[in-house]
Amino acid sequence: MGYFRDNVERMAGYTPGFQPKATEVVKLNTNENPYPPSPAVMKTLASVAPEQLRRYPDPVGQSFRQAAAQVSGVAPENIMCCNGGDDLLSIAIRACCDKQRALAYPVPTYTLYPVLSSLEDCKTLEIPFADGYSLPTELGKTGAALTIVCNPNAPTATWIDIDDLAALANELTGVLLIDEAYVDFAADSAVRLVKEHDNVVLLRSMSKGYSLAGLRFGYAIGSENLIEGFLKVKDSYNVDALAIALATAAIEDQAYFQANVAQVIADRATLTEQLRALGLEVADSCTNFVLAGVPNGSAELAYEQLAQRDIYVRYFNVDGLSDKLRISVGTAEQNGKLLAALREIL
Repeated sequence: MGYFRDNVERMAGYTPGFQPKATEVVKLNTNENPYPPSPAVMKTLASVAPEQLRRYPDPVGQSFRQAAAQVSGVAPENIMCCNGGDDLLSIAIRACCDKQRALAYPVPTYTLYPVLSSLEDCKTLEIPFADGYSLPTELGKTGAALTIVCNPNAPTATWIDIDDLAALANELTGVLLIDEAYVDFAADSAVRLVKEHDNVVLLRSMSKGYSLAGLRFGYAIGSENLIEGFLKVKDSYNVDALAIALATAAIEDQAYFQANVAQVIADRATLTEQLRALGLEVADSCTNFVLAGVPNGSAELAYEQLAQRDIYVRYFNVDGLSDKLRISVGTAEQNGKLLAALREIL
């Protein structure tokens, strides 16, 4: 007998995007925001008192809950702080799923979902997206205890209309978790569904629009009943004092956040246009990345040749994605280096 549970022995772990040690590279592989966080974040960091580090943090991060609730138009009791959005995914699966209570989600999507379900050894139902990455009709009929829909979806950058998600929530008997990690770059969000449906919870990230990927902070927006249940499952102090303080400073500076997001969206439009001009097939994106189909199906070769030039993008060797590159939106300078390299390669 090995040291680990059978399901852990059998499973493959999640593979994060490559993190190069060199700083002088063009890193467009993990969907980080290319611009710095709000100056208010750095000011707060400089003012941290030793007492904040000596003591345990607020176990629910009430200061952040209040700030996020005001921005989202909900009550603080509808907010739960998380150690990144992945923490909420783990909490939700642990809270809702087991061998008799299934997890369902449409594919292709975020590849962490099956890893977390394997850890819980729960039944997993992967339902292929319908044409145009619309919701498959079968998704509402699985009887799953937890259904996850990533919207905007990663890695396709596509969007599902909120009315379609509302119809899905009505059809489900279990919980609908809408993974809105990239919603800052979309034109809408599903926050209104939280007020209309007791079984809906949203995942939000501070990594993308707020430029805080290194902080590891996310949060849930859900019905008070769901939040109360998830609070039972989370680690006792799942977010640290520094993270609470800095995330609160970031979300309170909405003017900086909105300008930051607007710049990324403008950069995204320019990058999309220029990639198309090179002959790549790029669908409209609702995220801070684009999914680009490479001519002649040579995506893996292009990925390798970009890496040789210290330009890193993401390649997925899976069905439906093996002819594509996922490219994070960088600064104008970073995007320019990428485009110049692609002109040589293609």
